[in-house]
Amino acid sequence: MRIVLAEDSTLLREGLVRLLAEEGHDVIAAVGNAPDLVAAVDRDPPDVVVTDVRMPPTHTDDGLRAALEIRRRWHDTGVLVLSQYVEKRYASRLLADRPEGVGYLLKDRVAQVDDFLDALDRVAAGATALDPEVVRQVVAGSDRADPLIRLSPRERDVLHRMAQGHTNAAIAERLHVSLSAVEKHVNAIFDKLDLSHSAGYSRRVLAILRYLGN
Repeated sequence: MRIVLAEDSTLLREGLVRLLAEEGHDVIAAVGNAPDLVAAVDRDPPDVVVTDVRMPPTHTDDGLRAALEIRRRWHDTGVLVLSQYVEKRYASRLLADRPEGVGYLLKDRVAQVDDFLDALDRVAAGATALDPEVVRQVVAGSDRADPLIRLSPRERDVLHRMAQGHTNAAIAERLHVSLSAVEKHVNAIFDKLDLSHSAGYSRRVLAILRYLGN
């Protein structure tokens, strides 16, 4: 996998470069600010961009804005955003336009190497990968929206894992239930959230966005 990495902490940036190289990935550029990130992608578009949210020049949401620009200009490039804290609005902005090939992880998740690499693989494959803590906070605040309180505890478990980007088969394995049981729960989620078979829209993605919007 060809990767462009953007992180203003030199220590973390070098550590990520070493980790990714050890896993057989090719880090074609490693930069420390948002303008250099966009320039690096422009020179040689990678398979995936891994970027921090807060970076120079303003140390606010420069990395996020660069990620959004990259998704707009280079549709085949996946984007995995790293953040120090849970910011649901950032995850929502990433998913709002085109949810395929996008991920949002807390930086602490990088230390859990298998989780980080799994998210990277899912983003590269065109799937969605959300940090479990982002999903947990979204689910915890979901009772304010009437359709969401219709979900059973098991349906919430399933949606929790859907929002992380797991397939039905992966959810079945993690919950120790059959694939048909997961499919039944997924269909129930769609029905309870009033997500019809609308042409051109993924009900799975709409269900995730429903959570992120509350």
